[in-house]
Amino acid sequence: MPDTETTPAPAAPMGRRERKKAATRQAIADAALHLFLERGYDDVGIREIADAADVSTTTLFKHFPVKEALVFDEDAEQEARLLAAVRDRPQGQSIPAALREHALHHRAGATGGDARFAAFFDLVNSTPALRDYVQGMWLRHTNALARTIAKESGLPADDPTCAALAHFALEAPRAAHGHDDPRQVITRAFDLLENGWHTLASGR
Repeated sequence: MPDTETTPAPAAPMGRRERKKAATRQAIADAALHLFLERGYDDVGIREIADAADVSTTTLFKHFPVKEALVFDEDAEQEARLLAAVRDRPQGQSIPAALREHALHHRAGATGGDARFAAFFDLVNSTPALRDYVQGMWLRHTNALARTIAKESGLPADDPTCAALAHFALEAPRAAHGHDDPRQVITRAFDLLENGWHTLASGR
């Protein structure tokens, strides 16, 4: 997946072994995306990707258990950053505000006119297997975020307002796709969520 971050997030230093594994994983993902964009997802085989990345198919599957995951190589990291935005927000900052800052920092870049993202979205939207995978990934992130919001708010894990906030927080950046000023669109969408969340909180 093309990098959607505007600036790199700080990370703990990795050891030599971890750096090598990360580099191998990135090489595989880069090779796969290049081939997919060049020839189409369904016309590229796993062995071809492994050869292009100069690894064995066994090594490839150690990093990516299914073919679809090659396109969404940052899935786990994206969810971890999303949940951390809520759990580690500054004292006094609301949950919608924390999610707004996360969206502006990590997702605003994916809504602009960059040709890389246009090609990536075209690939996903034109491939049924990838569309299905995205839907499952989106639901996993939504459910995990809803549980985290509920825990941080002292509400039951299945609270419907937490599920709604999670749903719309993840959907808001999509509304900015194609706009000249995606950051403004995202900010306005989260202002609406902030007002609604505040109203609900005040009524509890």
